[in-house]
Amino acid sequence: MEEKKLYTISVYSENNLGLLNRISTIFVKRHINIESLTVSASEIKDVSRFIVVVKMTETAVKKIIGQLEKQVEVIKAYYHTDDEVIFTENAMFKFKSDLLFENPQIQNIIKEHSMNIITVNRTFFVVEKTARRPEIEAIYKAFEPFGIAQFVRSGRIAISKEAMNIRKILGEIVQ
Repeated sequence: MEEKKLYTISVYSENNLGLLNRISTIFVKRHINIESLTVSASEIKDVSRFIVVVKMTETAVKKIIGQLEKQVEVIKAYYHTDDEVIFTENAMFKFKSDLLFENPQIQNIIKEHSMNIITVNRTFFVVEKTARRPEIEAIYKAFEPFGIAQFVRSGRIAISKEAMNIRKILGEIVQ
């Protein structure tokens, strides 16, 4: 039986209304949970990039790539294992300000994890960290006893180690 593992799927597309819904529906219909989803501009003007992280077999991910590429707005879709990409996530934590000044353990966690202090005012302060998910989860556990007022983590952003030749593909489409 084929092993399930994490795959990072990159989908280059035109930026059209409703495409996110159609892409997510492809996963929902197959009962595949999306672990992370990020959409942003890509390195090419007017081309968006979806980064979708899923846990599935390689056979299944190849089928998903085929389904994604059938969408009219999709230019190209790729999949990669964790070893084939450089990836990270971003997290922000908000606390009551008195914790920063009255509790040296909070300061130690911030220093130990080389976190950035984003803002400090009379009522709250916010710190952020860009890292891989296990480190962000470790930071969360370290902060948890102090009462996290708010927490947010981004989806994965990733760049492949190998060239994906999207510019070449676009050139072929335009000609």
